Amino acid sequence: QVQLVESGGGLVQPGGSLRLSCAASGFIKDYYAIGWFRQAPGKEREGVSCISGSDGSTYYADSVKGRFTISRDSAKNTVYLQMNSLKPEDTAVYYCAMGERTVQSMCIIGPPGGGLWGQGTMVTVSS
Repeated sequence: QVQLVESGGGLVQPGGSLRLSCAASGFIKDYYAIGWFRQAPGKEREGVSCISGSDGSTYYADSVKGRFTISRDSAKNTVYLQMNSLKPEDTAVYYCAMGERTVQSMCIIGPPGGGLWGQGTMVTVSS
């Protein structure tokens, strides 16, 4: 049984940085994509950034381009989201998901029914 566990959230001032981690355990299919999503109170879920399991290609939402970077460490079965120049509007619960999707479909649609979601980690950007 595959599990995803997010970590690294917390309280940070505007302009600060955080690095989120998504650690996977169990049997992992190398070709599965990993995506970072967020949801703020009163707003719909938003795909933030996704990375391909086949060739490492990436996708970023327009709101985070140039500020966030997604990467993966295959040896540790972990995907990271480096968040720089954080803004108050980045405040949300961030969570990761795994599924058989292209990076664009992963972030726009989400994982298929056979995909997996983590529990999420809270990011608060405030002075």
